[in-house]
Amino acid sequence: MQPKIGVKPRDLSAIANSLNKLLADETVLYIMTRNAHWNVEGKDFHAMHLFFETQYKELAHMIDDLAERIRTLGHYAVAKMSKYLELTHLEEMDAEKNDSTTYIKKLLAAHESIIYSMRENVDEDEDHKDVGTEDFVTGLIEKHEKMAWMLRAHL
Repeated sequence: MQPKIGVKPRDLSAIANSLNKLLADETVLYIMTRNAHWNVEGKDFHAMHLFFETQYKELAHMIDDLAERIRTLGHYAVAKMSKYLELTHLEEMDAEKNDSTTYIKKLLAAHESIIYSMRENVDEDEDHKDVGTEDFVTGLIEKHEKMAWMLRAHL
């Protein structure tokens, strides 16, 4: 049964498609962050291992909220790795080195790329007259900005 929330069905579909692309980005970033958590090496190993754990846990909550937002709009959340890789605009992370600085720079670039992409999507959501999703995405932007700041502070 489709939700009757004051947003046209074709707009709900467009919004869900956009959110599924974001879900793919978030999931790829989550895997990148887990990679850093698992594989970081160096004198700062323990501190960075814990830091990356904090970040991937935050991303896990964001992913769950995002999937639930898609379901709230009456659509299905993508849940296949092959589809995530098809939809994401991010590149999977290849580590030249396993030091914290290399991981931080790559994760920071991914967060900033997602922030930029989300800002563009907020403008599209305005066209669909879905203030709920606009507000939701704005909240995600704020979370990514804070996570990016935390990464940047290590450089």
